[in-house]
Amino acid sequence: MLGTLLKKDRQASQAFILITVFLDVLGIGLIIPVLPALVGQFTASPEQQAHWYGLLAAMYGVMQFFCTPVLGALSDRFGRRPVLLLSILGLGISLLVQAMASSLLVLLLIRIVSGGTASSFSVANAYMADITTPEQRGKAFGLLGAAFGMGFIFGPMLGGLLGGHDVRLPFFVAAGMAMLNWLYGYFVLPESLPRERRSPFSLRRANPFSALAHLGRLHGVGGLVTVYALMVFGQIILQTTWVLYTGFRFGWTPTDNGIALFVVGLVGVVVQGGLQGRLLHVFGERRLVLLGILSATLAYLLYGSITVGWMMYLVIFANFLSFAAGPALQAIVSKAAGPAEQGLVQGSLNAINSLAIIFGPLAGTAILARVAHLPPQDWRMGATFYACAVLQALALLMAWLHFRQPAARCAEAGATE
Repeated sequence: MLGTLLKKDRQASQAFILITVFLDVLGIGLIIPVLPALVGQFTASPEQQAHWYGLLAAMYGVMQFFCTPVLGALSDRFGRRPVLLLSILGLGISLLVQAMASSLLVLLLIRIVSGGTASSFSVANAYMADITTPEQRGKAFGLLGAAFGMGFIFGPMLGGLLGGHDVRLPFFVAAGMAMLNWLYGYFVLPESLPRERRSPFSLRRANPFSALAHLGRLHGVGGLVTVYALMVFGQIILQTTWVLYTGFRFGWTPTDNGIALFVVGLVGVVVQGGLQGRLLHVFGERRLVLLGILSATLAYLLYGSITVGWMMYLVIFANFLSFAAGPALQAIVSKAAGPAEQGLVQGSLNAINSLAIIFGPLAGTAILARVAHLPPQDWRMGATFYACAVLQALALLMAWLHFRQPAARCAEAGATE
């Protein structure tokens, strides 16, 4: 009887955190199709627009890099719930200020603040690790990815539609979404980490560089940290240049990009929310990681080669396996850490995301600015995606070499084969 009640509590908590992540991403997704256009209001050329947009994204990543491990370690000490609520509230306030920005300097300053407060995903991942067993964790992270994808199904599409009327309107709506998310969490979200399982907070553990070093020392997964970093770096380059790139090459509007990102989110939800468990059963975690990275490598090459906009949709659908690779890799890393370290580990993984957000936009927009003047049919216009393909190919090689090592096979003996 007690086991049944505990299972029901875990299921309810899982539903709460999935809805919280969905609302958070929905608010963020609203501004994706319109932020480049807002930057364009303060710049005089496509090259300036690309460089400034890259700088805004990079500074956002700098703050996430330093703040994400801190939030993860704080959640290990004080619990997930208060840290999650504080992060969501800060995100809502920063979005509201962005909606009223009157210059690039104001936008830059508030993006710095926003980067520090929008680090809740590591805490959400740790929350999910708290309420699932190691055997369930790959599927659970897939559900988190699906909730993330659901936010990106509706967020960018709604943001693109609203941005067609006023590029600032999605920021106001996103701020409202964040505030609703905070209210939902305040009244509904329970705590997932009991006091007896909490660990002391220390600046040394919360230091992002120390946290990354700790992640690299986890038994049997050290090499996968580099694989994860290469995967994320390529993904961030694609995400931060997609709207600018499709505007330069295909003449897409915020509405066009909203629809395209809706499709990306839809594919992600179907794979991570519906097919993740079946794919793990068929392929196992390691093979699914390899197949997903291979799919992404080929997709990036195709994205850069396409000269007709509608063909981008064909690649989005064909690249479905890449959506399953991230949760599978994340599950392998999570299993190597103890219960008291999940917040730190997930914060460290998100610190890698933040490093990618620092350097990815700077690299991607710099490459895009160099080719922005070229005719749309010129094959060199796809240079940013070719760079992404190289990163994914390196990740694929390193993952294959890692999984061949006896130590890695031993450490992952509990993974689904």
